[in-house]
Amino acid sequence: MTIPTRQIGQTNLSVTEIGFGGAPLGNLFENVSETEAQATLQNAWEAGIRYFDTAPYYGFGQSEHRIGHFLRQQPRSEFAISTKIGRVLRATRNLDTFDKKGWIGGLPFEPSFDFSYDGIMRSYEDSLQRLGLHAVDLLLIHDLDGYFFSEEQIAAHLGQLYTSGWRALESLKSSGQIRGIGAGLNKLGMISRFLDMVPLDFFIVAMPYTLLDQDTLDVEFPKCAQHGATVVIGSVFASGILATGPIEGAGYAYAPASDAILDKTRRIQTICQQYNVPLPAAAIQFPLAHPQVSAIIPGAHKPEYIPSNLQNYQVRIPHDLWDALKSENLLRKDAPTPA
Repeated sequence: MTIPTRQIGQTNLSVTEIGFGGAPLGNLFENVSETEAQATLQNAWEAGIRYFDTAPYYGFGQSEHRIGHFLRQQPRSEFAISTKIGRVLRATRNLDTFDKKGWIGGLPFEPSFDFSYDGIMRSYEDSLQRLGLHAVDLLLIHDLDGYFFSEEQIAAHLGQLYTSGWRALESLKSSGQIRGIGAGLNKLGMISRFLDMVPLDFFIVAMPYTLLDQDTLDVEFPKCAQHGATVVIGSVFASGILATGPIEGAGYAYAPASDAILDKTRRIQTICQQYNVPLPAAAIQFPLAHPQVSAIIPGAHKPEYIPSNLQNYQVRIPHDLWDALKSENLLRKDAPTPA
């Protein structure tokens, strides 16, 4: 199928509004074989997906290796790829004490944060070698937020970025080596700080705009509109629960869902069932209604998840479903919804 495209910020780059999130191919929640990884990417390509996102942190280089292996066999003009900077990978010296930092698998490389000019340039060149590509389209500042750092650490890293690292990103963009600069974030509060400091083109947000959370409507999305920046939604399923439903052990925000989140999801699912709409279909289609959203990038670690996502993307959802969610205060009344 042909998936519509949307522009990234004010750049000259448009991406398919459904992309591919590469974190699961770094063995985020479970081990993925090389065969499964390549079959999943093949299914994504055959489904019409032409935007792929990855990062050095995803499996400590494994996601970039896998995505690069697939994409370098495709016509370069037919796809867009984004990766990230902020971490430099170095080979571990002791496999017995190697800290996987929550990843189930991955490669034996230890990440260290570095937002300096030299750190960003090294990270960028290392990513190109892992991908086997001569350039990427989009480069993002990765994880510089409260999910990984204290406020004191955030301030220090922002200072390093502003006084040193930004020159690297600006040079890469002005020379045409990349087409856009973004930031990949996990929590609220950083979009405004970034936009007040440097002219970013877009953001990838891992959590804050889903069927379960719309707090970005207060400050973050209006700020993006003011600065001409757009947003890519990185976790339409809120780390799993909007795909699996409110089952025991369902994931939310990279942790087990609380009773309150389970209850809210259960109530949303009940309304979806009343209109014969799968919960994942509502989860996939909801964020795309917002004018600041350029794309969604649900991750997948099994080939069969791709056609399932595309099927849910095409489900016809009656507008009454969105009205019902709003009337039950399960969705903010000012949240744009699909026509």
